[in-house]
Parts: sequence; structure tokens; C-alpha cells
Amino acid sequence: MLIFTGDRGREVIATTYPLRESDVKAEESVELGGLSCTQTLIHYGRPRSIQAVDVTTLMNLAAASGGIIEVAVAVGDTVVEMMPVLRVFGGRQPIDERKLWDGIEIGDERTFEQDPKYAIRLLVDIAIRALSPAINDPTTAVQALDQIEDLLTRLGERRLEIGAYRDDTGDLRLVVPFPAWEDLVRLAFDEICFCGASSVQVMRRMNALIADLIPHVPEERRPAIRHWQGRVRATIARSFVGEEERLEALEEDRQGLGVPRQGF
Repeated sequence: MLIFTGDRGREVIATTYPLRESDVKAEESVELGGLSCTQTLIHYGRPRSIQAVDVTTLMNLAAASGGIIEVAVAVGDTVVEMMPVLRVFGGRQPIDERKLWDGIEIGDERTFEQDPKYAIRLLVDIAIRALSPAINDPTTAVQALDQIEDLLTRLGERRLEIGAYRDDTGDLRLVVPFPAWEDLVRLAFDEICFCGASSVQVMRRMNALIADLIPHVPEERRPAIRHWQGRVRATIARSFVGEEERLEALEEDRQGLGVPRQGF
């Protein structure tokens, strides 16, 4: 299951995010405040999950109306009764709602199709379930961290600022929310750090993961990783009272309890 989930995550990363060029700049902030909202697509019915966004369809609809479409929910979100799904700004005439719905793939549950967060979410769930007192299997948590590290490394090589789509003339036509690097890192580390706080195996593996990840991501993404390096060390300081145990937990070890690195 870990390998399957990791493979799905690798596929969606490769198909969703373009490779990051060395001179790439962050996407400019998108301001729609100066345009009036001319149409809102509302969800009615039982809760459903946003599974994918058809960029081409929504871009064409926005261009035909002369406006900008803003998707109000992220892929992976659950929409409930009366929740806005998307808004049209500055449209010359209303767009057929059936055509707007053609641009949103909605279903009963999340899928991997356009959602790398889902793969990370499932891997984290496997890890924290393994760390529960009822199961107490830190080795599975370490194996989940192997897959999580690979996904974060791949995401670090990709351009994540892809939410603003422009037509051939450079006019903004579509805005879709995507997670920032900080969102992905927090999803990957937060709950495992909390649930694995007393596991020397998990803490050592997280130390090694973070140390190996820092040099493989662009400089502007390293502060988020260093923040979690500090969080893990603070967690160890709280969880391991004895100095010897604390120093052992601070070591970097890709197996958790395998071959620790020297000079951490």
C-alpha cells in the first residue's frame, strides 16, 4: 500500500506540475477586487469531493464570456449544500451552468487525479495509525517517511505556483487554488512529528529526512524545511528527558535505528 500510494503521488506530481526552471519567479498575486462578480456556481445536494478541474474547458468558457473564472474550492475539498464552487468576474453574459459544471469533476471521494496532497495525506495516515498505542509499529511509520521524502523531493523540483492561467494574449482567464510549498511540508510532517514524538526510531528518521531534503530544494524553499528541523528538535527536547536518550534521538538515521550518521 505504501508503494502504491507513493506511485500514485509520483504520477500526479509529474502530470500536474511543470519542472522548475532555475530563473523561475513566483506567480504574481492575483487581484480580482476591481471586477464585479457576475455569476456564482453553487453546489446543491449531499457532500461531494472536488476531484479535478478541467483547465481547458474553463479557460475557453472564460474567454468566450470576456471574464475571469475563479475556482472557489481546491481539488480535494468537500463541498456541501449552498457552497460556492466557482465565480465568474467581469463576464459580458452569463455562462450556461451545465457547461461550467463540465469544467469541474466531482465525485463521492477524493482521488489522486490532480491531488498530490491526497497521496501525502494517505501516507501520513498510515504512519500515524502505525504509531497508535493499539498498533505500535514505528517501522511502518519509517517506511511511510521514505515515500513522503521522495514525494517532497520531487515537489521541490517542480513549479508549484501554477494557479493563474492566461490565454494566448496574456489575459488572465482562470484562477485555481493550489497548495503552497509550506502547506505540503506541514501536511507531511505535522502529525507524524506529534504522534511519533516518543519514538526514537521516528525522530531519527525525520532528522535524516530533513537533513537530506534541505540541499535538494531551491534556496527559497529551505526556510520551511529548517522550520520543521527546529520543530523536530524541540519535540525531542520535550519528549526525551534523559540526556543520553535525547542525544540518541537527535541523531540522523535513514532506517531510524540502523546506521546513524556521525557528526550530526
